[in-house]
Amino acid sequence: MVTVLDRLFGIFSTDMGIDLGTCNTLVCVKGEGIVLSEPSVVAVRKGTNQVLLNGQAVGHAAKQMLGKTPGAIDAIRPLKDGVIADFEITEQMIKYFIRKVGNRNRWMRPRVVIAHPSGITAVEKRAVIQSAERAGARRVILVPEPIAAALGVGLPIEEPLGSMICDIGGGTAEVAVLSLVGVVSSTSVRIAGDEMDEAIMKHMKETYNLLVGVQTSERIKINIGSAYPLEREMSMEVKGRDLVTAMPRKVVVTSEEIREALRGPISLIIRAIRETLEKTPPELSADLVDEGLVLAGGGALIRGIDKAIHKDIEIPVRIAEDPLTAVARGCGVILDNLDQLKDVLESGEELL
Repeated sequence: MVTVLDRLFGIFSTDMGIDLGTCNTLVCVKGEGIVLSEPSVVAVRKGTNQVLLNGQAVGHAAKQMLGKTPGAIDAIRPLKDGVIADFEITEQMIKYFIRKVGNRNRWMRPRVVIAHPSGITAVEKRAVIQSAERAGARRVILVPEPIAAALGVGLPIEEPLGSMICDIGGGTAEVAVLSLVGVVSSTSVRIAGDEMDEAIMKHMKETYNLLVGVQTSERIKINIGSAYPLEREMSMEVKGRDLVTAMPRKVVVTSEEIREALRGPISLIIRAIRETLEKTPPELSADLVDEGLVLAGGGALIRGIDKAIHKDIEIPVRIAEDPLTAVARGCGVILDNLDQLKDVLESGEELL
């Protein structure tokens, strides 16, 4: 899988792993760890693929424009539900990240490991590979997100022992039971952080006749969102546009009502976990009685989500240390162990 020439080039290139997420993209560099974490947003001139600010309106600079652009500008999230929705804009975004991270060795194109949702098709995998190659990658290697997340949180997936991971990202929730560096059973659902934001926006509209944007909804989720009753319930002031008068207005919302709004998407994620457990062989199920489930991804930071899941499936549930970076850290582990992990990786040549 890894040729002598590839290893030689690897000495001089800035090889990197990319967690190409619907909401955020993280990049790790071999030997350095995570060096970049930015929103997966690009600002372009409307009707074109021309990235603003001389190609620099990507990530944090572009996210500030979401919902606030004039008619001539579009702030775009080019990935939807974990897969590429806009091929050309995704290429521009990956090119920006590769150049920003690999600036020291522009003359040597890097090898790039990219994590992808386990439920995507071969066509969607090719789209990821082609975007990265056109953006400047010398070689693109794909790995399923559950394997990357499990490696990132230190689960012993190389052993004949059941390990279970649930990675709740922005566009998808990936659930898998792993053993001997392979996926034994898995479920991928396109229900995750984005659907939680939409549920909050729907709640604000139906309960208060208040229209709020995606960024406001995300702030509500982060500040007072929960999946399980809190010892001290919280509240926050929310500003938006009144649907009746069309005037700006503010209201106060509580953590109890936001928890109720989030009940729908969280129950669907729990259902995916149950489905994965139902497909798991009995010997590995026995391991999980003690080993339990590890939560990764941004969704793992929802208050009490571990308690809500444990109440339903009755096995131990714990939140990974620094769950947001689990997949990116796993990509770094793969960069260090390409030969040993070659059986769970795919490259462009294998998908032709």
